[in-house]
Formats: sequence, C-alpha cells, structure tokens
Amino acid sequence: MALDPVCKMQVEPQSAAATAEYQGQPYYFCNPACKVEFLKNPDKYLNGDSPQSVVDSDFYDTSGAGYADAPAHTNVEKAGRGAVRVQLPLRGMHCASCAANIGKNLNAMPGIIQAGVNFASSEASIVFDPSSASLSGIVKKIKDLGYEAPLETVTLSIEGISCASCVNRIETALSKVQGVVSANVNFAQAQARVEFVSGAASSLDLVKAVSSAGAYKAAVLDESGGAQQPGMQFEEDYRRNRAHLIFAAVLTLPVFVLGMRHMFGLHGLNTQWVHYTSFALSTPVLFWAGAQFFAGFWKSLRHFTADMNTLVAVGTASAYLYSTLATFAPGLLASAGVEPQVYFETACMIITLILFGRMLEARAKGQTSDAMRKLMDLRPRTARVVRGGNEFEIPADELKEGDEIVVRPGESIPVDGVVIDGRSAVDESMVTGESIPVDKKQDDQVTGATVNSTGRLRIRATRVGADTTLSRIIRLVREAQGSKAPVQRLADRVAGIFVPVVIGIAALAFVAWMLTGQGFLFSMMIFISVIIIACPCALGLATPTAIMVGTGRAAGMGILFRSSESLENARRLTTVVFDKTGTLTKGKPEVTDIKAANGAQESDVLLAAATAEQGSEHAIGAAIVRRAQRQSDYAIPGPDEFEALPGRGIRARSGGARILAGNRRFLREQGISFKKMDSDIERYTSQGKSLVYVARNGLPLGVIAVADTLKDNAAGIVARLHAQGLKVVMLTGDTRATAEAIAAQAGIDRVIAEVLPEDKDNEIRRLQEQGEIVAMVGDGINDAPALARADLGIAIGSGTDVAMEAASVTLMRDDLAGVPQAIALSRATMSTIKQNLFWAFAYNAVGIPLAAGILYPVFHVILHPMFAAAAMAFSSVSVVTNSLRLKSRKIDLGIPVR
Repeated sequence: MALDPVCKMQVEPQSAAATAEYQGQPYYFCNPACKVEFLKNPDKYLNGDSPQSVVDSDFYDTSGAGYADAPAHTNVEKAGRGAVRVQLPLRGMHCASCAANIGKNLNAMPGIIQAGVNFASSEASIVFDPSSASLSGIVKKIKDLGYEAPLETVTLSIEGISCASCVNRIETALSKVQGVVSANVNFAQAQARVEFVSGAASSLDLVKAVSSAGAYKAAVLDESGGAQQPGMQFEEDYRRNRAHLIFAAVLTLPVFVLGMRHMFGLHGLNTQWVHYTSFALSTPVLFWAGAQFFAGFWKSLRHFTADMNTLVAVGTASAYLYSTLATFAPGLLASAGVEPQVYFETACMIITLILFGRMLEARAKGQTSDAMRKLMDLRPRTARVVRGGNEFEIPADELKEGDEIVVRPGESIPVDGVVIDGRSAVDESMVTGESIPVDKKQDDQVTGATVNSTGRLRIRATRVGADTTLSRIIRLVREAQGSKAPVQRLADRVAGIFVPVVIGIAALAFVAWMLTGQGFLFSMMIFISVIIIACPCALGLATPTAIMVGTGRAAGMGILFRSSESLENARRLTTVVFDKTGTLTKGKPEVTDIKAANGAQESDVLLAAATAEQGSEHAIGAAIVRRAQRQSDYAIPGPDEFEALPGRGIRARSGGARILAGNRRFLREQGISFKKMDSDIERYTSQGKSLVYVARNGLPLGVIAVADTLKDNAAGIVARLHAQGLKVVMLTGDTRATAEAIAAQAGIDRVIAEVLPEDKDNEIRRLQEQGEIVAMVGDGINDAPALARADLGIAIGSGTDVAMEAASVTLMRDDLAGVPQAIALSRATMSTIKQNLFWAFAYNAVGIPLAAGILYPVFHVILHPMFAAAAMAFSSVSVVTNSLRLKSRKIDLGIPVR
C-alpha cells in the first residue's frame, strides 16, 4: 500500500489512477487531479503543510490561517470542479478479483471520474460528477454486480406537510444532503424514509434539511415502534381540527345568516351594523381557527415556495381584505368604480369547510395505519421468566437471548423461541394468517406474539427485541408503506408544479374577465374560486394511502411485500416459476404405492420392509417406517440382524425370516427376479417414483414405490394461477421423468429439469429475455439467486432466512395459497390506485376550468367560492375513503378448494 501525498488516501500501486516520479521516488495517486496538484508544488505536499486533501482545497485559507470554514471530514467529500468523492463500505467480496470486478464496472459508468476498490479494507473510493452520476446509481450498480454497499436508514416524522407539493420540496432538500442515496416522503404517513452512506450524514443533518425546505419540522422516529403508535399524529390532527372546526362553525353560522339575510327574511337590518358584526365574527375564524393556513403560507413565502396553505390563505385573504375595505372605507372603493360589497361569509365558509375536510381526512388517514397499529399491539408487554429456579414477571423488552420463559394457556408468547417442555396448540393466525391452531411440543419453534391456547409451555428465547419475527414483519411493512411505487412518479411531477400553475391560472382568469368588462367583483370571485377548488392533496394521497391499506391487509393475511414496487410488480406478472422440492412438494419422500407378489398381502410387504428399515437412516427407509407405523396398531419390531449395503440396500433377519430390501440390481445379485411385475414397475418408474424391492426367504415379496408428493393444495393453486391468466413453470434439479410426473399431477405448463442450483437464475433470465415478467417461488438457499433475479421473488415462510432476504415477497406460512392471494391483492391495490389517480386528475381537470367560469358565456353559471371550498375539502377525503375500501373489499384471493 502507498499513500497519496495530496489527499492522504491509501492507494494500491497496481490500481493507482496516476503515478509520478519526484527526485527518483515514485508516488501513487488515487485521482489524476491529485497528481496535477502534486506536480505544481511537490514540496508543499511532502512537507506536510497542505490541506487534508484536494477535495478540501476550496476551504483552505492560503494566507496561512488554515481552514476557515472547512467541513468535517466525512465519507462524502466535495471534490474540485464540482466532483464528489465518496468512500463506500462494501460487503460480499471474497477475493481480490471481486475488488477488480467492482472497480472495472464502476469505472465504466458514465460520470465516474475514478473508482478504486480496496479488498483489504472492503471499501470503494469513488470520484464522480453529480451532474451525470448519482450515489443511488452507484449503489444500484454495486448491487447488480452481486455485492452490497451497506447503508443506514432513518425514518423521520414530519410536521407541516399540507399537500402533495410539499413532498417534492422535502425530497429535494433531503437528496441534497451529502451522502444521501435516496429519500422517499410519504404524504399519507407524514414521514420520510432516508437511506444514506454510513458516516456521511447524520440524523441532525437530515432534520436541518427538512427545516430548510420550508415550514416543516422533523423528528427521528423510533424504528422499534415504541415511541409512537402509527397514525397517532393523525389522531392529534383530528382532535385539533375538530376543536378549530367547532369554533369556526359557531362563529360562521351567524356570519352566513347575516351575509345571506335576504334568504332568511332579515331585510330591515342596518347594513353598516351587519358589516361591523360580520367583521368582528369572521376575524377570529380566519386568524385563530384558520391560523394554520396563514402560518404555513408565511413560512412558505419566506422560503420562496408555495403549497396548499398558499392557495387557502390567498383565497380567503382576498375575500376578507376586500370585505374589510368595503366595511371601513366604502367611499374609497366607490370612487374607484367598485361596488362596496362584503364577502365575510365566503371567507368564513371556506375556512370552515376546509377544516371539516381536513378533520375527515385526518380520521381516514389514521385508519390507513390500522393494520400496522394492530401488529404493534400484538407485542406482549410482560413476560414470565425463570431465573434461579424462580418465576419473575418482567417487561418483555428486558428479555435476553437464552432466557427460559413460561407461557400459560391464553397468554401471548413474548419472543421467538424453542419449546423445551410442554405441549400445546398455538394460535399463529395473527402472524401467518392461518386460522387453525398448530400443535407444539418439545424442540418445536414458536413465534413471538402468537397465543398459547391450551397447555403450559416452557420456552427458551432464541430471538428477542428487534430480531423477533414480529419485529421483522413490522419493519418490512413499514418499509413497504414508506417506499414509493413507480406509478406515483407522474403524480409527484404534477404536484411539484401544481400550486404555482394554479395561481397563474387564477390570475389569468381574473385578468381575462376584467378585460371582458365583467367588473372587479365578478373577476375576484372567479379568482378565489380557482384558487380554492384546486387540490394537490388528492394527487399526493392517491398512491400512498392505497399502498398502506394494501400492504396492511396483506400483512394480516401473512403476506409481506418488501416494497411498494414489489406490490406493483405482482400485478404485471405473466409467468410464475415454482421450485419443486419443498415448494410444490412436501420436501420429504412418502410411500405412494405398494404392490405385492406371489399371493402376499400389501401389509406383509410393508411390515417386512419396515422391520428391515428400522435400523436405516435413509430418507426412503424412514418414509416406509412412518407409513407402517400409521397403518399398524402395534409397534413395528426391530430386526434381529441388520446390515446396510450403501448404494444397494439392506440385509436383515427378523423372527427367523431373512429379509432383503433395496434396488433391483441388489436383488438380482441375490438371485431374486421381479420379472412378473415388470408392467407395474414400468408404470411406477415412468411416474418418477423411487422403488424399493422387497424379498423374504429368497422369494420376491413385492415392490414399494416412494416419492416426494405434491402438497395437498398444489394442483388447486396452479389452477387458480391459470384462472388469473398466468403461465406456470416448474424449475428443478431432479430428473426430467420425476419432474414431468409431478408437473402432470399439478397441471403445470412447462418443466425445466436437471438444472444445477447455480444455473437457476440463468433460467429465470432466459424467460425474461423471452419477454416474460417472472415471479420465482422458492424456499431454499439454492433458490436465493433466482429469487433475486426474478421480477418478483416469493419466498415461502418455511424456507431459509437467506431465501426470505433475497425475495420481494415473503409468505409467512408454508402454504402456496399465498401466491395467487398476493397477485390478486396486488391487482386490487393497483386498481384502487388507478381509480384514485383518475379521480384526482379528473377533479382538477374539470374543477379548475369550471371555477374559472368556462360555463358562464353559454349558461351564465359560475361556481361560488363556498361550493369550490366544499368540493376541494371532499376531494382528498374521497380518495382516502376509496383506498380504505380495500380493507373490506371482496377480492378474489385465489383460495383453492382443498
């Protein structure tokens, strides 16, 4: 290793980006820019009186004062001429060739100035041009190569998000923080989920960035979920808006009656007194009940931005200020040729209706978090732990791995663990969605938050705190709900420019009507109506509310989507690929057929084979013993003598009888022929079954067929997938005969057999190259690459952690019914999102021209600002309510008949 004399970074000579020789000594540089700096004044860098690096030179005071405003040295640094240098930690490298592979591919990316990978320190040093490359693109490239760049993730709770246009503003501010790879703001949750390079940024940096974006406050959420229940902020919003609404409604009612007094027969009231009274009552409505709108507007104005608060504040302030002028200086308006009328009731009604809408919206948004709240409520608060031979009740959060816990009937199991004593039925429906309790005995695994139904259990904790299955489920659901679906991008782009465009349209409408001679009052009403009816909230809520409800409902069914993108991808599938062993099949051999010879009974064949196999450890032998034990009312006797012949069979003696069990070659060697059974043998063999030939005292006794059988509902699942318009493929390493036999039983379209584990992902890639959008369903370690390669990887819950980590979707129970269920739920969710987006766009596309007076030239009809306010208030409520229909909507969940 060498040290770059300019930036003091370690450089491997063989991978140095540049070299130079000075006074006979070679120097190695991580970046050509460092070489240029060095050659300008080598002594400066060799004497050690230089700044830390070229990247900091912009902050170096050449007068000798040192660093004037030098930033803290972090993993992400600003390089010269706008370039950025990043130190990325890496995982998954096994040798120096891995480092070379990463470096080669990164250097080939557009915008990468220089990339070097240090295998010893497991780090990549990258200099890139942020105008043509991005951290997120670099991280994605590393992931595509099969490695990882570990990132930190933080979730921020944000106050002050009033509409969808806030989302783009906050995301932009967060993305500008050095080291941030991605920032997704969920308007429906009022949260931001930020990924950043470890050590390059801090939570404080992110909080400051949010505050700098406008009238927002941010706080870091406790990822364990203990700090605040999901949806609690919306409960607080609901209570606050309800209090303001009641206050506003009480004062608005008399203002409305006075403003519309001709409708109520109050013609004799003094006009000036009416105006003074209306002013007195409307002022607290606007500036106390509606204070949130004006405060938000002022803060946005200070940051030169605009949002929903801007629209409400401008619209109501226009009506209020004009009315105030008409009340206290009517002569001034009259002299200008404007009739001095008041519209206090319009301003009050707008505030009241919008508060009503926000109150309903807060209640509805809180309900979208019901599934998450129910998951978090499953966690037991206390646990009964055994220490020193005594039982103590302690907070569940204090449990440690290895603790011995006692769970009585009716109590929730506090952690993941293994049963060390006792038997019971455990209700796992809250985690897996399976309604039938599961019997548990010694050495069985149990899951935290499930309910012990009948017996007393003693459990040893194996996973506690954030490592438990329930915590992982909560984390996955939260990540899925906080992620951004691709379908949302159009709405985000529109929302980003929505408010300025609406204000521009309102101003143009005002000018246009003034020019046509309609007068100031008419034009002002048009201006206010356009401002008030516009609603970016509906656009912003359309996707995240549906995602939250959809993923929440899926979690209740034991289906975990890792991201909203995976939820969207499930709808687009054309082909579902199943692994065979342990996925379509039960994963262990079972006796399927018994054929007796020479007048023997099937029970004789089975008993003789089971007696011989009692001493065998082979899986086929174990299957024969299990079948015999199920069929027999008495214990199967063990052999008096036993000899295992690897690759051939078993020689045993029991009760004086000599028993042979094994393959045909072994029996032929013993002079025993099964030729009379050839037709049966050929039939079993064509079905891909393994055969055990059994003989007793030198005579053929019969044949036992053994196979890994289909799961009970596998054929029904395949039929359901076909009904959903999908192709079904089996991918296996088994022989073609065995695979095709299983496929025929299941009704599968296509078989890809005799595939090595390492080639499974290549088969998925070939399907994708043929234009298929592929889901891969598997459970084993050897399925992980294929799960990652597929457009949608689905891991069944009985599988390994490796498979579950590689998958986009995890089924928490060992039941393939979750596959068509996940697809059906995805389709229902995406259908809801499309409905929401259609109505959000259609509402604004129709409402804004209507408010601008498009019907007036023909029908002499305009939209009064009060009706515009009512329409705007209910537009976002209708979108959220439509999303909530997913909670109870009847969906074809693909549950096959068992």
